Amino acid sequence: MEMLKGFIKGILGGVAGLLIGFMIAATFVVCLTDMTYSEFFAKFSSLNISEGIMAFAVAIFGFVISYIILIPVHEAGHLVCGLLSGYRFVSFRVLNLTFIRIDGKLRIKRFSIAGTGGQCLLLPPDLPLERIPAWWYLFGGVLANLICLFAALPLLWIKGHPLLTEAVAMFIIADLIIIVMNGIPMKISGAGNDAYNMTKLKKNPLSKLALLTTLRTNALIQNGVRPKDMPGHLFVVPEDIDYSNQLEVSLPLLAASRLVDEMRYPEALEMFEEIYTHKDEIVGIYVKEIACELLFLRLVQGDIEGAKQLFDPELRKYIEMYRKVMSSKERILCAVYLLMDNDREKALATYENLRRRENDYLLQGEVKSDLALMEALLSGTAPDDTATLSDTVADTATKTDI
Repeated sequence: MEMLKGFIKGILGGVAGLLIGFMIAATFVVCLTDMTYSEFFAKFSSLNISEGIMAFAVAIFGFVISYIILIPVHEAGHLVCGLLSGYRFVSFRVLNLTFIRIDGKLRIKRFSIAGTGGQCLLLPPDLPLERIPAWWYLFGGVLANLICLFAALPLLWIKGHPLLTEAVAMFIIADLIIIVMNGIPMKISGAGNDAYNMTKLKKNPLSKLALLTTLRTNALIQNGVRPKDMPGHLFVVPEDIDYSNQLEVSLPLLAASRLVDEMRYPEALEMFEEIYTHKDEIVGIYVKEIACELLFLRLVQGDIEGAKQLFDPELRKYIEMYRKVMSSKERILCAVYLLMDNDREKALATYENLRRRENDYLLQGEVKSDLALMEALLSGTAPDDTATLSDTVADTATKTDI
């Protein structure tokens, strides 16, 4: 019954959305051409049944295809404006396909983040903070969509088949949605959009420092550098952090993650616990990531009951959803199987699976870190004995015939 209700609700929602989209398209055509509503609807009423079905199909597919086209256009705007500002290419993602340069060659890997259709990440120029431009890098996406908008508007005046006019109108609507969602300062699901981050950069130098630090650490980790091997100045945390600012909160998160990579677990746990007290202020996906690290740290510190309290169905679902694109989720599951479930065989299998798939992941520095931490966990070796962990775990895995 619940499935039937969900299906009916989906159908009604789709029909409602289609009707709203059709009316918006009609309004655009009327406002931007010399056509009246009566003339617009008269043209569609003169269509036969097959043409009517085609009109609805154009509305649906026109909007979807337009959106798929405009997402990479938006990210290309970030890319071009960033490169013109002196940044260097790191990666370019559309949906779950990420183009990344490795050893001078462009490669494709899969990576996705909930709530984002794409992402362009660049490496800032090596200049003093006050001399590094950031405004154009953030504004580039909206600029690209504005160019598309002004290029498409004249097509509404071209006399042609009404379905063609409808398709152009749907393209413009899709473009306007992206422009509004990124060009007007706002938070979407707790995360600030491009325009919101631009206002933060203008008012607060700490936000600019956080943005550039995040870009630098991301470039390093995608190129296979572990957090513990990165320059220490990237992990300095200012005293007054605004936890509602997603840019600023990245600074303590980076520092705490480095402590994990260094196996300084008591300090990492204390820091993540402190950050977690601000969970009502922090963007949702960050809260999930913090909970994941707390789960791992509580387990390795022997707080099994505290770990069980965190490991609810929602967090379990989140970890399962991202384990194929984030190696850290395999590390966390390895700790769960070993320390919570007392299933060493499953923990070893998780480690071996990550070892086999390590080249598939985008964040290679994270993969190296997670494998080392899993090896230490499985071999029961102290942090200062990590040099021999790989051989120890490999030998154990062979003996258990995984």
